Amino acid sequence: MKTILITGCSSGYGLETARYFHCRGWTVVATMRNPREDLLPSSERMRILPLDVTNPESIAAAFENSGPIDVLVNNAGIGVVGAFEATPMEHVRKVFETNTFGVMAMTQAAIRQFRARRSGVIVNVTSSVTLAAMPLAAAYTASKMAIEGFTASLAFELAAFGVRVKLVEPGYAPTTRFAQNVDIDIADLIPPDYAPFAEPIFAEYAQPAMVTREIDVAEAIWQAATDIEGRLRFPAGADAVALAQLG
Repeated sequence: MKTILITGCSSGYGLETARYFHCRGWTVVATMRNPREDLLPSSERMRILPLDVTNPESIAAAFENSGPIDVLVNNAGIGVVGAFEATPMEHVRKVFETNTFGVMAMTQAAIRQFRARRSGVIVNVTSSVTLAAMPLAAAYTASKMAIEGFTASLAFELAAFGVRVKLVEPGYAPTTRFAQNVDIDIADLIPPDYAPFAEPIFAEYAQPAMVTREIDVAEAIWQAATDIEGRLRFPAGADAVALAQLG
């Protein structure tokens, strides 16, 4: 029986992934900033732990309370949509604290036990914006691109210790709570001069030709976590797969 620790399990990809692995017999350590057992029933194989990936003490407590794990999934993330010109730097930093530095801190904590055991898998969830940049999301795209490079480098670095490092790249999912954790109104980030450019883009987001479902991401994370062939990237969702094929 294997154990997986997943960040950002209060909704979307993380919640679906926790359920997916649990149904397949794994022990799941589902973490979120504010634990809610109504989302995931706590049991011997489903443990709910508080975790703020931007807080070193919270990270240390989560690893101490989770016990040994076999797979770490860095899924927690936030976004900010709007013209970069109008985006306060405090919000840019907030995005990087979670999406980039939070992932790095969680990874660093996991490496210690994985290296000692000469086994383990780290799965970093990025986005299809790394395959084709999304307009009006420059800060978010930059934070995810940083993790792409970080993961690719780390995969080489840890291979000698039997530790596998993977990327899952989800496409656009209208049901996710993108930008919910950034306390700013999107209307404030679209100056009048940007409106003619932004309006058709938001209209396309409202009725996308292809979308990514939460189950698509859970399945891609499963493939990444169980892959032994050395594959690095796992696009998730029809739109992400199409973009990856174009590249």
